[in-house]
Amino acid sequence: MRAAIAAAAVGDEQKREDPTVNELEERAARLLGQDTAIYLPTATMANQIAIRLHTELGDELIGEENCHVFISELGGPAVHSGVVTRGLPGVGGRYTHEQVRAAYRVPAIHSPRTRLLWVENTHNASGGRIWPLEEIGELHALALELDLRFHLDGARLLNASVALGVPAAEIASRFDTVTLCLSKGLGCPLGAILAGDAEIMAGARRLKHLFGGAMRQAGIVAAAGVYALDNHVDRLVEDHRRATRLALGLAEAGLAVDPDRVETNFVQIDVAPLTPQEAMARLAEHGVALSGTIHPTILRAVTHLDLDDEAIDRALEAIPAALGARVRA
Repeated sequence: MRAAIAAAAVGDEQKREDPTVNELEERAARLLGQDTAIYLPTATMANQIAIRLHTELGDELIGEENCHVFISELGGPAVHSGVVTRGLPGVGGRYTHEQVRAAYRVPAIHSPRTRLLWVENTHNASGGRIWPLEEIGELHALALELDLRFHLDGARLLNASVALGVPAAEIASRFDTVTLCLSKGLGCPLGAILAGDAEIMAGARRLKHLFGGAMRQAGIVAAAGVYALDNHVDRLVEDHRRATRLALGLAEAGLAVDPDRVETNFVQIDVAPLTPQEAMARLAEHGVALSGTIHPTILRAVTHLDLDDEAIDRALEAIPAALGARVRA
C-alpha cells in the first residue's frame, strides 16, 4: 500500500483532475451498486453530508439508539443539519419495520417531519453485528411507502458483505446513499466514500466543499483505497476467522465472552467486576491492547490485517493471564 501511495498519479482533486481519486470513485460506485461516489476524508463527514442532503431544518432522523451517528459524532445531526434524532431500542444493533411504523410521525403542524431512516451495518456498538438482507428489504419497502430517505452507514459494509457471502451492491443498492469507510477493515490511513444516484451526489459534491472535505493532490491517499479494493476485501474472512477463534478460546478459558455474538471481526469481553480502565491497565502490562465501548463493563478486541495467527495465540495466553479469575463467567 505504501508503494502504491508513493507511485500514485495525482492532480487537482477539487477540479476533478486527480486520476487516482477519479478511479477510486468510479470503482467504489460500481462496488456499491450506485451511480456516483465521492471520496471524503472521513466516514463521519460522509454521514453528516448524507443527513444534510436528505433533510431540512427540524426534520427527524430515526435510527437504532446506539448507532454511531447518535453516540460518536458529537451531535452532528443537530449541529450541521438542525435535525432531531430518535433512537429505537435494538437487538444486535437492529430494529424492526414494525418499530419504524410505530415511531413514524403522521405529518402535523406541531411535529417534526419524520424524514430519514438510518441503518448501520455492521453495527459497531453491538460488536460488529450484521443486518440480514430480509430485514433490510423490509425497511426499504417501508421507506418507499412512507416517503422516507434511506441511508446506510456502511463504514464496515464489506465485513457484512464478506460474512454473508453476497456482493456489497446487493446490500448497498437498496439505499438512497451509502457510506463506506476505507480506514477500518480495509486498512487505509484515511478516507471514506459517500455514494448515491447522480442527482443526489451533485449536491453532495457542493457539501463536500462546504464541510471542508475538498482536497488537492489527494491521489496519494486515494491510491491506498484503490490498493485496498484490490487486496484487502477478500482477506476480511481471515479477520472473521481469527475473531471467532479468539472468542471461542477466551470462552473456554472461562472469560465472559459469547462466541455466538461474533459475526465479523469484533470480540466483546465483559470484565466486571473490574472497571474497563483497570482491565486495560492489566492487559497493557501483558502486551495486549483492547479498547473501551459504550457499555460500562465491556471491552472489545478487533482483529485486523496487522494481526496474524501467532498474535491470536499470544492473546489467548495473555488475556486470561491478565484478567484472571476475577472476571471469569
